[in-house]
Formats: sequence, C-alpha cells, structure tokens
Amino acid sequence: MNIYRNIKALPEFKNAVITIGSFDGVHSGHQKILSRVKKLADEIDGESIVITFYPHPRNILDSADREISILNTLDEKIKHIENIGIKNIVVVPFSFEFSQQAPREYIENFIIACFHPKYIVIGYDHRFGLNRGGEISLFKEYEEISKFKVIEIPKQEIDDIAISSTKIRKALQAGNIEDANLFLNHPYILTGKVVHGDKLGTKLGYPTANLQISEKDKLIPLEGVYAVKIDIDEHFFEGMMYIGKRPTVTNQPDINIEINIFDFNQNIYDKFITIQILKFLRQDIKFKNLEELKEQLKVDEKNAILALDEINQFTKKVAKITIAVLNYNGVELLESYLPMMEYSSSKYEFDILVIDNHSDDLSVDFVKEWYPEIKMAELSKNYGYAKGYNKGLRDVQTEYVVIINSDVLVTENWLDPIIDEFEKDKYLGCAQPLILSLESRSKFEYAGAAGGFLDNLGYPFCRGRIFDNVENNENQYNTNTEIFWASGAAMVCKTKLFKDLGGFDEGFFAHQEEIDLCWRMKQAGYRIECIATSKVYHLGGGTLDYQNPKKDFLNFRNNLYLLTKNENLSKLIWLIPAKLLLDGIAGLKFLAEGKPKSTLAVIRAHMSFYIHLPLVFERKNKEHIWIQRNKVNPANNKARYSGSIVWKYFVERKKKFSDIKF
Repeated sequence: MNIYRNIKALPEFKNAVITIGSFDGVHSGHQKILSRVKKLADEIDGESIVITFYPHPRNILDSADREISILNTLDEKIKHIENIGIKNIVVVPFSFEFSQQAPREYIENFIIACFHPKYIVIGYDHRFGLNRGGEISLFKEYEEISKFKVIEIPKQEIDDIAISSTKIRKALQAGNIEDANLFLNHPYILTGKVVHGDKLGTKLGYPTANLQISEKDKLIPLEGVYAVKIDIDEHFFEGMMYIGKRPTVTNQPDINIEINIFDFNQNIYDKFITIQILKFLRQDIKFKNLEELKEQLKVDEKNAILALDEINQFTKKVAKITIAVLNYNGVELLESYLPMMEYSSSKYEFDILVIDNHSDDLSVDFVKEWYPEIKMAELSKNYGYAKGYNKGLRDVQTEYVVIINSDVLVTENWLDPIIDEFEKDKYLGCAQPLILSLESRSKFEYAGAAGGFLDNLGYPFCRGRIFDNVENNENQYNTNTEIFWASGAAMVCKTKLFKDLGGFDEGFFAHQEEIDLCWRMKQAGYRIECIATSKVYHLGGGTLDYQNPKKDFLNFRNNLYLLTKNENLSKLIWLIPAKLLLDGIAGLKFLAEGKPKSTLAVIRAHMSFYIHLPLVFERKNKEHIWIQRNKVNPANNKARYSGSIVWKYFVERKKKFSDIKF
C-alpha cells in the first residue's frame, strides 16, 4: 500500500476510484464501501484510493470539553484498509483552515485537482466543505465537466454504518466483545508498546507484557479479563489480557493493560504488538489476597484456552468453493433458483457470489435484502458472459469455482460427487454434472446435456444432444466420462488454473468461451469430465433465447475464433475455407426456413471474424505462453471426435450420441 501524508506531493493517479471519510473502526459498513472501491478500480484497471483525515475532524471542530473515543489509531486504520486490498491511502492533515473551504472550492481545488477521479464512491448523505454545506448533488453537477461518475451508496447502507458505529462503542464499553467484533467484521484490536511493570505477574506465575497505548483517545473496553491473540512481528500467539486498575494490589486511578502470553518466554520490551480481543471472560474483581488472585488466574487461563479452542474450530471453516452466478436483469430467475443454491453441498464449505452485470431491474436490491450473506460483485456496465465472469472472479481465492447460469435449478448436495473427483484426481481441471431440462425433466438440456465433444471440423455436440436433437434421459449416460468440454451453464473449475490460463477469452462476449477454456486446459494436459452422479436442471434460453439471431451470430463467429486459436496453422489452411463453405450452406438453410435474420447473422459473423483476425492471433500467442507455463502432461486429445458430426447427422441420419462410434 502507498501512504501519502502530504496532499501537495501526490502522484498523478491513473483512473482513480476514490472514497472519502474518517472510517473509524473500518467496520462492516465501511468494508462494503471500500470493497466497492477496490472492485471498481480492478474492473477499470485503475487505482483504489481512500482519503481519510488525521486527527479526527471531531477533535478539531467539536467543543474541547466533549469526550471523544476512537475505535482505531491511525496506524490500525491503515492496516485494516490495507487488508481489504486498497492500494493507496491519503492521510489529510485535518485543520480548522482545511475545514473552512467552500464546497465548490473543496471539489475543484482538492478532489479534482489532486485526484482527477474516474469514480467517486460516497454515501447519499455525504457532507463536505464549510459548515458541511456541500452534498452529493453538487458533486453530480461536476460529473460531465470533469468526466467522473459519482457512485451513491444507498440510504439503507449508510444508516447501517451510523448505527453500527454507535453499537460498536456501546458493546465495547459493556464488555460485549463478540457483538462488537460481529459489527466490525474483524476482532477489535489494541496496539501499543510493551513497557516494564512491577513484575507482580511473574511472582504469581503469570508473567505479563504491559501495554502502553499511544493514542489517548483510543477506546479501551470494559475492565476485566479477555481471551486474546497477540501479533508479534506478524507471528500470532494466544493468551489472556487484563484491563483494569488492579484493585487487589493498588488504588491507583490509571487503567493497566496486561497480557499473559501462553507458552512464551521471549524478551519483547519496547516492541510494538497488536492484541486481538476475542472473548470477554469476567469483570474486574477485588480479591482478599494475592493467593486468591492466583487461584482465579488458573481459572481464567483454563477458560481462555477453552474459548480460544472454540474460536479456532469455528474459524477453520473456510470456504473451499465459490458458486458464482452471473446476472443481468434476472431478478425473477434469482428469486426462483437462488434459494436452492444454498443446499449445494453438505460436505464442503462454500460461498455464493452473485456477479451483477449492471442490472437496471431490482436484482441487486433483491439479493441484498433477502440474502445479505451472499456476496455481491457489482460491475459498472454489462460486460457479457466472458468478461463479466473474469472481472467478477478476480478476487476469488477459493480452491474451486462454480460457474453457473442464473436459470439453473440445482439438486441437493450436487457439488459433493464433483468435488470428490477433484480431490482424487490432481489432473482434473474442469467438470460438469448431468444437465437436464427443467421444463421437461425426462430430457437432457441443450446446453451441455451429459458432456461436450468436438468433431474434426470444430462442431460441438454433446452426449444426449446433437445439433437440435435432444435425447430423453434413460440412464444411458449414467457413468462418469471424460469429455472435451464442460458446459458454461454449470461447470466447476480449479480456480488457480482458470486464472493462470487467462480465464474466458473476453473477445467471445458469450457462447463457446467455455469450449475455448476447456481446450486450453486439455492442451496443458488436464482432463475434463462429466460426473454422472451429479445433476442439475436448466431452464434454457432464460438469459438468451436459443432461436435469437444474436446467438446465431455469436455461435458462428466464436466457432471461427475457437478454431483459429486452438488448431495448428497447417490445419487452419484448409479448415477455415471449409467452414466458410459449410457456414454458407447453413445460411442458405436458414433462408429456406424463413429465417433471414439468422442468414444475415452468419454473414456478419464471418465479416467480424476476418476484421478481428489480427487480434485473434495476438490472443493465440498469449495463450500459448500460458499453456506452456501450466503444462502438467502432454496435450490431451481424448473425447475429440476424428470424424464429421455434420456428415453423421445429416447424411447418415445418426441422431443420437450412442449411434456415433469413436
């Protein structure tokens, strides 16, 4: 992270995405705003910037006799913001003179002149400038002139922020550390320097590190004993902490903070350490004598160990899988199919992520209101399927990622047999379940069926679906089988492999990008599999109707992209002219069927392909490097059909996959 403390010496930021505030506590409400800034900056390849103030503005503007308790020291705040992934923080030296800027002066001479932002992320009630006279409407007056966009955080979220700040302070003062940590979404911390004490703890058999807090305004929780973790030079230890005035041994008015670190004997005097406060054990008590205090310390130690063990067991439940649902104006689909996603596995921990392609319906509001536990990635425009997923998955760190359409109804625990296969086979790169029709559950579904294959001319087909002929499910494909490609309607990938191979090719926009990705995986020596013991139901056409001419355009164009990128040059010399001929025949067939728009789509597809051919070869060269870097085995050509599915289907009248001999 870059930290700037002099606003007169700032660099020229590229595509700055900024937010402004005190961010005391960097609690769960703040984290939503900061995550939005980070994701927006990542999305536009810009720089995330937090503008904050020191000292706290209330110390300058409020009356001198008003007691102010802050949740973070400046260094603690910076650390929390860094942990979220923000790249730049600007600490503005807040002064009375700074507060006297008129609102327009503040925007023009500070925000625009110093940052030249692309986006400003602020709350609906954000106030700024002299007497807090500026509001969001004034920022929006400058949008067109200064070429930035204001992202307004809605009332509900801002109100939650105000409420949680108050609740956090009250919870800490009452010793309700679990509630405070819940609102913060991280442990409340105390940071300070270890100083010498009177060695009483050593005499009692419980040596302590005495903590000196540097910030006089830092809020100290209720006096008593706590279970804690201690960060010493980024190494974590467990222990218990006492906060109080030591009534058993002295009547001094000052608060002492003493930490007993379990199984620890290092000299840490004069070191700065950080205490994570995790559980309140008891209030401060005045004992009759030191022997009684010593006996209580034994009880405190036992209770602290039990509390920390319980916390450790809970925190071990880290998600292994991210279920990522791409959405655009699909609130009705989310209402229908999102609830069942929560029953995807009873064996593996998973998160659900909705990636929203800048919907203008109620999709985002619906998810936030009814499923607050579900993560959201809100994109600034509709990037389509390929780029939308790439941008939405940028921050995902789980071992596996599920890419699934919003119109898919999953079955209970459908992920368990798929992840079981991944855990057994390190060379499995991607997999899919059986995909059945939601409207006719006895049939396979067009988009993927029982696994995808590719013929010698690059035509995709499936077990259970060849061209428009979809088979009934009669358990004929109920065995796990290696396939050539997994359906983008419901596919599971190794997250790192997905990213290392470049994700989806964004030039595709939508359709066949999953075949392209799987082909890269196979060139790197990985396997693709259909797991027949898992099944889901796909509505099909829920996002784009199968008969839509736009889909025809994308399918014909993207198939040319697919082949050019993944076949060798010697084959392309004859393959591309052959595709031109065959696609021309398909165009004439569309015309004969009374579908002139589909015929036009075929013509447009070829024109677009030839225009973009240099870019396709540029991408091909990049992907060759990625494949070589991640190669684990020789190229895997299993499930590639050496014949022509067009010949088999239209000439030999082979309508079912089981009729095709490999």
